[in-house]
Amino acid sequence: QVQLVESGGGLVQAGGSLRLSCAASGRIFSNYAMGWFRQAPGKEREFVATINWSGGNIYYDDSVKGRFTIFADNAKNTVFLQMNSLKPEDTAVYYCAADAAGWGSVGSDNYDYWGQGTQVTVSS
Repeated sequence: QVQLVESGGGLVQAGGSLRLSCAASGRIFSNYAMGWFRQAPGKEREFVATINWSGGNIYYDDSVKGRFTIFADNAKNTVFLQMNSLKPEDTAVYYCAADAAGWGSVGSDNYDYWGQGTQVTVSS
């Protein structure tokens, strides 16, 4: 079993920055892919970014490309999402997820484990 715990959400003004963390524990393997998703009120969950534990296979949704950076710290089993130049439309609950197959796809159905989510609110 894999446990994922997100942290780092909060309230920030437009143009500001936040860093989200996802601490992984349990039977997590180096071939897993990790992803960040988000869900705004009344909307479906959407893909944000993905990475594998070696730091490769990085992919971003176009809406965050150039503003968000995903990176991993293997020693701490933690994946981060650095979010800069935040916009009100980035407001959502952000979820960390693990893909045991290691594909790191954009589809949420391909991920096997999920964290509880952390709220990010960007004020205008």
